[in-house]
Parts: sequence; C-alpha cells; structure tokens
Amino acid sequence: MNNTHITVAEVLMDIEKELRELQLWDEEMISEAALASEQPFAVDTMTFPQWLQFIFLPRMYFLLSQQKPLPTNCGIAPMAEHYFSSIKLHSVPLIGLLKKIDELLVKPRDFR
Repeated sequence: MNNTHITVAEVLMDIEKELRELQLWDEEMISEAALASEQPFAVDTMTFPQWLQFIFLPRMYFLLSQQKPLPTNCGIAPMAEHYFSSIKLHSVPLIGLLKKIDELLVKPRDFR
C-alpha cells in the first residue's frame, strides 16, 4: 500500500468516526432496493449520510483492501455542503474530512 492509500484509509476511518459521533450512523443495513439506486449519491433512495455509510465507505475500503486503483475525481464535499446546509448539525469536521478525500483523489495532471 502506498502513502496515498494509507492516508485515504485513515481519512475514511475518521469519516466513519465522525458519522457515528454525529449520530448519523445506521445500526441496521439499508434495503437492497435502496442500494440498487442508479442516481448520483443514491438521492432517490437514501440520505447523504446513508450513502456515505452504505455505498462510499464500503466501496473505498474494498478498493483499498484489494489494492485496486482509487477514483481520480471524487467531488463529495460540495454534496455534503449542500446536504448539511439545511440541517442544524455541527458538520464542519465531517465536511473537512470529505474535502480532504476530494483533494487526495485528484488525479495529477501532466502539463508537458
């Protein structure tokens, strides 16, 4: 595992910890129908925190554990900012972690 993979894994664990601290972590598994959504962020079947818990985190943990290539463009933080803008919750630390993931997963550009 390279340094980026290790750093991403650490941030993912921090995201999970923050979701738990904000009491946004579901103890029960979401339905198969909800998981089958084809919409971005599964907006038609789950909340943004559920998407993080049931789709994003497991997918990223899988990629890391299998040493597969990571996405090169994530863009999760803007969705988080939009979702949490109408909720009275101290989400700044969680959004900061999602911004860090976005930064870590930006593909370096070759300007030769």
